[in-house]
Amino acid sequence: MLSWQPNRMQVSNNMLQAVSFLISTIGELYITCYLLRFLMQWVRADFHNPLSQFIVAVTGPLIRPVRRVIPAWRGLDLATVLVALLLELVLTLVLITLSGIPAPATGSLLLIVLQRLALNAIRLFFFAVLVRAILSWVSSGGYNPIGAILHALTEPLIRPVRRLIPPIGGLDLAPLFVLLGLQALLMALG
Repeated sequence: MLSWQPNRMQVSNNMLQAVSFLISTIGELYITCYLLRFLMQWVRADFHNPLSQFIVAVTGPLIRPVRRVIPAWRGLDLATVLVALLLELVLTLVLITLSGIPAPATGSLLLIVLQRLALNAIRLFFFAVLVRAILSWVSSGGYNPIGAILHALTEPLIRPVRRLIPPIGGLDLAPLFVLLGLQALLMALG
């Protein structure tokens, strides 16, 4: 009778992959909150919205002290961007350490961090446009707090495309073309 015995190396590798997955997922979701805060401030979204209040509550403890040192510049919240960059740097270093590969040089590490942050922002826009499109199909036309934030975030992307491709027979194809463009960007940068 043969029985399968997992080897310790395989179990250890599987545990390391599971831990890396959890750290990566939780870290990226947390960093996405900072990106969302920055973008909501940039598009002047309603900060009395429950989703906005959640984002402010989650990101506030790290941003408040940094804001004392780094003020906003021309309406852009540089403290939020700096915190997001630093969190992405820490997350990237933790993931590199867990993978067992040597840390890259400082310049390369900075490029990796910027690429990861850009990919995270593009994914955020992609899912925001996708959820907005789905909500537009199933919504009963009433006020939806998440829909309002999604509209504020995605309208700067959709509006220029809508000027080029107006709705046809009542069907707005602009979100579809924005999604295609964002997916192409993800493929190019990934």
